[in-house]
Amino acid sequence: MSDARAKVLSAARRATDTRELFSRTSAELRRLMPFDSAVWAATDPETGLVTTPMLVENLGSGERCAGYWESELLEENVLPFRDLARAAVPAAGLREATGDLPARSARFSRLLEGQGVDDELRAVLRIGDRPWGVVSLFRMRGGVRFGPAESALLAGLSGPLAAQVRRFARPSSSGGTADAPTPGLVLFDPSGEPTSINEEARKHLARLPEGPSIPTELGLRLPIWVVATVLQARAIARGRERAGGARVRIRTLDDRWLTCHASCLDGPAGRPGPVALVIEPTAAADRAVLIAEAYGLTPRELEITHLVTRGLPTTEIAATLFISPHTVRDHLKAVFGKAEVSSRGELVARLFGEHYRPRVSAPPGRSGGGAHAQAAPSFGPFSSSTISASTTSSDPGA
Repeated sequence: MSDARAKVLSAARRATDTRELFSRTSAELRRLMPFDSAVWAATDPETGLVTTPMLVENLGSGERCAGYWESELLEENVLPFRDLARAAVPAAGLREATGDLPARSARFSRLLEGQGVDDELRAVLRIGDRPWGVVSLFRMRGGVRFGPAESALLAGLSGPLAAQVRRFARPSSSGGTADAPTPGLVLFDPSGEPTSINEEARKHLARLPEGPSIPTELGLRLPIWVVATVLQARAIARGRERAGGARVRIRTLDDRWLTCHASCLDGPAGRPGPVALVIEPTAAADRAVLIAEAYGLTPRELEITHLVTRGLPTTEIAATLFISPHTVRDHLKAVFGKAEVSSRGELVARLFGEHYRPRVSAPPGRSGGGAHAQAAPSFGPFSSSTISASTTSSDPGA
């Protein structure tokens, strides 16, 4: 088992982004424990909802993919991802979990069985209680069911693969264009069919990476990540408990972040009304939390980092948080190590400055023409005016 795990992780370490990570891991796993098809997806660590990228292997069209997530979020199923995210072991096989009676799961009886699937092995890629990805492996009729050893192998990969997904979620140094502040709106009828959309939403959707999607009568295809957010809102309206709400953050093609959040509206006489989906640039405070998640900062470390960006010295940070200066210094050393920096100024630049810095246009005569460089935007507590001289210190105890 240790040799098999080492082989998979060796292949995974050669990946340069999350989609390649999924592809390499899937290929190596297939050699060690054969399967016929698979779904790999990154998830928002706060809500557990699927986000970009998603890799679907040998499972047909995006429409079927939509049905899979509809069942996951709206029906009673065996081994839902939300339960695996909290389970002692984050991976399990469907036949093994049901005593060889997979039809006990609506997902199997309504969808998988009709597609010729005989068994499903699924897992949540997690660090602590934070889910960074999900995976489902499928065997078709005629094959053997997934066994305990295969479940154990996939469970043992959960933490290491989640760590890589988290690392790839870090901001790149290339920056990106400044976000337009205007939110987009898409309305869905009570059954989940999109009925209207504004131009801002079309623009935001055009910035999303390619992936599984469904056609609509609005003249565009909606990504599964967006559809899943609407399904989550419908699940909440039906009284199904959903930690984190109907909300997902998605990385765009130009390396920015968008937030999709949905809610069910009330109709006449208490009947279900439409579902409103808002798509907008991720707020500054939320981006800060997302970036901190990507670097593996604890809630306390993030608190201290916020105070560092305000220019507070160690003694004031300690007084603000009612902890000792020695504890502050210990936390800062841990933060420096995770962010791979050696000073407070580098910390602010690494976690926030690089992600928020707008792209500078090329000089005349080169790609980009003669456009002027954009002014640096203000992002609330991370605006340049709040980063005082004290953040340049190389001493975490300053």
